[in-house]
Amino acid sequence: MFCKNCGKEIDDKAVVCIHCGVSTNSVQDNGGFGWGVLGFCAPIVGIILYAFWKETKPKSSKAAGIGALISVGAGILFYVLMFIIGFLSY
Repeated sequence: MFCKNCGKEIDDKAVVCIHCGVSTNSVQDNGGFGWGVLGFCAPIVGIILYAFWKETKPKSSKAAGIGALISVGAGILFYVLMFIIGFLSY
């Protein structure tokens, strides 16, 4: 096979190009909407994914982290509104 960075021939089982040092494994980072939904539905998972992926998959980690933040913010807003409604109805 050939290196995608420098174009030189390398071993088919190589993990790193011996000529330029670039990894032969390509990691997809599309920042999909699904990661944001997962972060919203399970904020702990979203925060963990953000922490582990922030260097290797920045777009996906950002989507999961934003989903988690929106979920936590919506939860806090819900409890504040319930407190105000309960206080006013008493």
